[in-house]
Amino acid sequence: MGFRMGIVGLPNVGKSTLFNALTKTAAAQAANFPFCTIEPNVGDVAVPDSRLDALAKIAGSKQIIPTRMTFVDIAGLVKGASRGEGLGNQFLANIRETDAIAHVLRCFEDGDVTHVEGRVDPVEDAQTVETELMLADLESVEKRIAGLSRKIRGGDKEAVDQDRLLRAAQEALSDGRPARTVEISEDDRKTWRGLQLLTSKPVLYVCNVEEAAAESGNSQSARVAEMAAAEGNAHVVISAQIEEEIAQLDPEEQAMFLSEMGLEEPGLDRLIRAGYALLHLETYFTVGPKEARAWTIPAGTMAPQAAGVIHGDFEKGFIRAETIAYGDFVTLGGEGPAKEAGKMRSEGKGYTVKDGDVMHFLFNT
Repeated sequence: MGFRMGIVGLPNVGKSTLFNALTKTAAAQAANFPFCTIEPNVGDVAVPDSRLDALAKIAGSKQIIPTRMTFVDIAGLVKGASRGEGLGNQFLANIRETDAIAHVLRCFEDGDVTHVEGRVDPVEDAQTVETELMLADLESVEKRIAGLSRKIRGGDKEAVDQDRLLRAAQEALSDGRPARTVEISEDDRKTWRGLQLLTSKPVLYVCNVEEAAAESGNSQSARVAEMAAAEGNAHVVISAQIEEEIAQLDPEEQAMFLSEMGLEEPGLDRLIRAGYALLHLETYFTVGPKEARAWTIPAGTMAPQAAGVIHGDFEKGFIRAETIAYGDFVTLGGEGPAKEAGKMRSEGKGYTVKDGDVMHFLFNT
């Protein structure tokens, strides 16, 4: 299980350059004019995880299969998008299909790259996009509330629940707050997700800085960090230009380039991990001579449901899970030594899978 993250922002902030780096392709045309990305480009990228390499080395796995994430490069938004300005309607529809938003903000000065508003102010840019999304949500909510009235009169319980949640969203949006600020009970989460409100999606601010600021950021990214903290959102600082250059190098050249730039790792690794954290995702592993593989699950997933990520039959016929903590597997040198040391546990249906668990599922066919 992966997830779908939309790369959004105003035109000419570095969205397509970032997408190119993520997918190591030039599929997205990074041109210096608004709407150079018309159709949303979609790319699957491997999630970097050094633990998987360590496990594969110990087990002698012939193949390494990382978990993957899907990134969607979405056309630039302009003021009035909620009313269909620019590519507004298409932009909004594409965002609705994502699980989270990576909001790219221009935090660099460059006279050769035109800003659609003629100035560089990432905080105001963020507010422009957020406002358009809230206006679109408010219009959608009002229409849907009106459309539910007949079902409610007929005693449709699902419609009653939707109406209650829509009115909570309407109150927040009318007050100038995004839908994600509404407190939702665990019982309501499935219905809430089904509403697909644009501003209910978690946001990761991506501060695109100049090369010299890639390591520690700059005054503009510091403003974004302050804004993100106030909102309870996450942020990362990267230089999309550097990331695109790094993506074209082989591993040895990458290491040398990063060292010269004073960077410990590619910014994209931080971006992907931040995206994982944003959606409260975790990873467990299956390891053997044939392959070492990473699997993505939401935090708090029970063992049968984790097994179901591999195959539905594993969940249906679940008996138990043989589990070794990652640290024990690596420290002791593999499954056999871990089992001999009493570190392999037999877990039943009530077990909550932990991040890094190395698992083997037993099930009835």
